[in-house]
Amino acid sequence: MRRIPRDYLLNRLVTLVLTILIAATIIWIIPRLSPVDPAEIALGRMAAGAGSVANSEEILAQLRANMGIDQPFIVQYLKYISGALVFDFGLSTAAFPTPVSTLIMNALPWTLGLMILSLIITFVIGNLLGALMVWERSPKLVKVAIPAAMVFTSIPPILSGLLLMWIFAAKLQWFPLTGAYSIFVEPGWTWSFVQSVLYHGFLPALSIVVVTFGFWALGMRGLMITVQGEDYVKLAEAKGLRPRYILYRYMIRNAILPQITAFALKIGLLIAGQVLVERIFAYNGMGKLLYDAILNQDFPVIQGVSYVIILITALSVFLVDLLYPFIDPRIRHEAN
Repeated sequence: MRRIPRDYLLNRLVTLVLTILIAATIIWIIPRLSPVDPAEIALGRMAAGAGSVANSEEILAQLRANMGIDQPFIVQYLKYISGALVFDFGLSTAAFPTPVSTLIMNALPWTLGLMILSLIITFVIGNLLGALMVWERSPKLVKVAIPAAMVFTSIPPILSGLLLMWIFAAKLQWFPLTGAYSIFVEPGWTWSFVQSVLYHGFLPALSIVVVTFGFWALGMRGLMITVQGEDYVKLAEAKGLRPRYILYRYMIRNAILPQITAFALKIGLLIAGQVLVERIFAYNGMGKLLYDAILNQDFPVIQGVSYVIILITALSVFLVDLLYPFIDPRIRHEAN
């Protein structure tokens, strides 16, 4: 197996670090453009819960000190960057004094599970349908049904989620309306819990799949049209190889390579699309956490969730960039 050149690896590592650093800086700057004081928000919640707060000025000053917003901007920025390296984003203002990292760790597995399941299903189905749209031996019914089904890709995930919820949960009552698992099942590595998670996660995953598979289908269709006229495909046909063998071995195998790069880039977009889906299904993932943080103006949580999403996307692109030459022998590792 070929080794990755050191210069190439260093070049990609520097690009990865700069991407994350610039994104983290933007995430830190944006909340500070707002006139809202997170300490006052936390104090307001305390007053709403207790009716009144004595020594409010002293408590407000203490809250600002605990949140670190009473220090100069440069000190706040350096603390934020050093904390981001160890996933320490401070304390949540809405769930004060719960650490942001605790909230993210509780929500991240649910988002990753839903994202990976949805992305794999859409990637496989979308690319297969895109290939069948071009393949000359596909039944006419398939070539008509696939474009018709792609009408759903023009609607946002939240509308598909509401539609599926109304049909399959409210009317037919085949699936639960909300939640990540049944309240009657104790969380743990048991078959009953896994079954409950899959059962509750089916509709959220389906609402994402039906509106995103068209992206892969259209991309694969264009690539298949290009590959269809290549000499190696014509040679395979001249050899008398079976049409299905040519389809999977020669056409799809070569056409799908650019889609692998898009697979990594799609991760960040998919998480962003999950935000409202998780919210309407009350699914305890990063999307619901981010949505609630925006409503509550919980800037530390917004910064932490955004940072993790960017980190996942950047690492995915980095890994695909390194592995791509092993997938496609025609590509070489070369430092720019």
